[in-house]
Order: sequence, then C-alpha cells, then structure tokens
Amino acid sequence: MAEIKNYTLNFGPQHPAAHGVLRLVLELDGEVIQRADPHIGLLHRATEKLAETKTYLQNLPYMDRLDYVSMMVNEQAYCLAVEKLLGIEVPLRAKYIRTMYAELTRLLNHLLWLGTHAMDCGAMNVFLYAFREREDIFDMYEAVSGARMHAAYFRPGGVYRDLPDAMPQYTFSKIRNERALKELNANRQGSLLDFIEDFVKRFPSRVDDYETLLTDNRIWKQRTVGIGVVTPERALNLGFSGPMLRGSGIAWDLRKQQPYDAYDRVDFDIPVGVKGDTYDRYLVRMEEMRQSNRIVQQCVDWLRANPGPVITDNHKVAPPARVDMKANMEELIHHFKLFSEGMHVPEGEAYATVEHPKGEFGIYLISDGANKPYRMKIRPPGFVHLAALDELARGHMLADAVAIIGTMDIVFGEVDR
Repeated sequence: MAEIKNYTLNFGPQHPAAHGVLRLVLELDGEVIQRADPHIGLLHRATEKLAETKTYLQNLPYMDRLDYVSMMVNEQAYCLAVEKLLGIEVPLRAKYIRTMYAELTRLLNHLLWLGTHAMDCGAMNVFLYAFREREDIFDMYEAVSGARMHAAYFRPGGVYRDLPDAMPQYTFSKIRNERALKELNANRQGSLLDFIEDFVKRFPSRVDDYETLLTDNRIWKQRTVGIGVVTPERALNLGFSGPMLRGSGIAWDLRKQQPYDAYDRVDFDIPVGVKGDTYDRYLVRMEEMRQSNRIVQQCVDWLRANPGPVITDNHKVAPPARVDMKANMEELIHHFKLFSEGMHVPEGEAYATVEHPKGEFGIYLISDGANKPYRMKIRPPGFVHLAALDELARGHMLADAVAIIGTMDIVFGEVDR
C-alpha cells in the first residue's frame, strides 16, 4: 500500500503555540509546509460596531481588551484620535506620563512575547524570568489605575489622575515571615516614581540574563536563524510595521517619524535588523526593551522636576476635581452630564496612529456631532502581519510554523476585533 505523504493538517484553533484562537490549515508534503491558510474570526467581539452605541468615554475600556498585552498603548491611539477631533491640548505632564506608561507597556508586551516565543521553541526558563519583571510593571499599572491589566488610565485630554506619592505594600500573611516581608517591601518605601526608578536601574541586567540564556544558544539559533526571511522590499509591500519591518532593516518608527505625546522630547535609538529572519526580529525586540528603559528613565527624571495638571481643564471633556464637584453646583452638573450623556464631539473625521509594541496601531473615527462615534475603524498590526504567514511559512518545516507565529507576536483580540 502506497504511503500518503501529502496531507492537510489543522493547526489549532486551540493549539498552545497559536497565541490565541487561530485555525491554521496547513498543506504538508511530509513535514514541509506547501501552503498555510490562516482562518480567523473565532474571537470576533464586534468592537467597532459596539463603539457606535457607546459614548466616547464608555468606548475607552474596549481598547484595553483589543490587544490585551499592550493595554495602555491601545488607549493612547484612541485618546489621540478623540483629541484630534476635539482640537484640545493635553498638559505636558500628562504627555510625559503617557509616554512613560506607553514604554512600560512596550516592556510588558515584549516580555510576554519573549517568554512565549522561547517556550514555543522549547526553552522553559525564559518564560519564568520574563514574568518576574512583568509582575513589577503590573504593580505600576495597579498603583495608578487600581487594575493590573485593563487600566482605562489614559483619557481624552490627559490621564485619569496624577502619579501617587506612595506605593501599596505587602502586608503580613501566614506564609511570609517578617524578613521576607521586609525584602518584598524594600523598594516600596517611596513614591511610584521611586519604584519605577528602582525597576529601571535593575532592568538592563535582567535583559542581560535573557540574552545569556538565548542569544548565543546553539538550539535557539537553529530554531530562528534563516526562518521566515523577509526582504526589505517585501516587508514594505506586505504592509509590515514595527519590529517586523525594522527586523528587515528599515528604520521606520512613528515615535521618530511622526512624534506624538512627549516622544519629540526624549532621546532613543531605533534598532534595525540585517537579514530579516526570526533571529533578527528577536534581536530588534531585545534592543527595543533597552531603549524603552532609557525613555522611561528620562520621563521619571522630568516628572520628578515638573509638577502640574495631568488632564485638560475643559469640563466638557474631562470631569472636574472631586473636591470642586462636591462644593459647587456648576461642577456637579458638568460631572453628571459627562458621565451620563458624554461629550459631544464636533463633526469630522480623524485618524491617529501610534508605534504599538507590535507595529502601527491606528484608530479612525468619524463623528457626526453626536455623543457617540458615527463609525470607528481599528487598524491592528497583527492582522496585517498574519496575512503574510503563508508566504513566510512555505518551504519550512512544520515545527518552524510555530517559530514564525511567535516572531509575528500576534494577539487575537486585535486581529479579530
């Protein structure tokens, strides 16, 4: 009986290496991929349609749930689009806070990408190392917003509130003795900025640890070098952005080319790759983490020296201070109107895009003058990158499909929307 070598394989939709509900239909010749057909839409949540039924402020928490690894950067794009329509100016301190948290979010994203990508390729320890640092960043999220993931901290006109003067501390529990408690609270004695600065100082040595485990590791290089090669021309034609584009040697970064918030006031470099393979994209993201760390340090220094307002004083857009609201009828009316009816945005359309950790993330809003968007369109980077999966995977082995999905850094909340 003849041995059948050509067959079709379903990869997912619940495969642990699919990074979400991706169904990949692979046509194989033995173990070599002849064709890869990604089936998406299994996580569709109609965010764009729901946006038409909610006020501009009520839509903000939906942004956190798009790419649920880069929460605040999604909010940033939405806020910039609303601010463009409203024509309002954001206080400088709020711009710096946004920039700082956007870069912390980039670290949050890249740490999860690093841990899962390495684990997909067979390296377990990196995942545990990366999550140790993610916990600290989650603590920073929690300190400003009360939530560890879905923060809803960025608001049209600025940010929800200023940085707190004290960090929450671990309290007594049966499983921790006094000495362990003291160690856990050692860097929590000061303000949130002190806690962030402590993190920034030790983070470069943590990146060194990850690189020690992976960068020159023979097995890691065998799994990533020469896998999913994209030429610079092809990367542009496929609509790549972010590390996927920079890994092919094109130094395009919206933070430099079209600066927003405080990016024109901070100093950082754009890392680029040479060969455009999975290994180059890994190196680009590792260097990006170091550059993000640099930006966070600059923001911390500026924020220490420059107090000021963190949200616009236009009460049609942002709520008045709680103290004023409880003492003044006018402020109370503003507060009530904003949270019940919402803000009325002038007629027009606006597109705002940010350098998301995964690439170019854009929000396109059309307003008809009402308190809800007439239409919202989301431009997610993962969706665009996934379209190239067939081209990247052809001729590679089945195991390489896992490395290629990993290098794309896909999250299905934003792909399916």
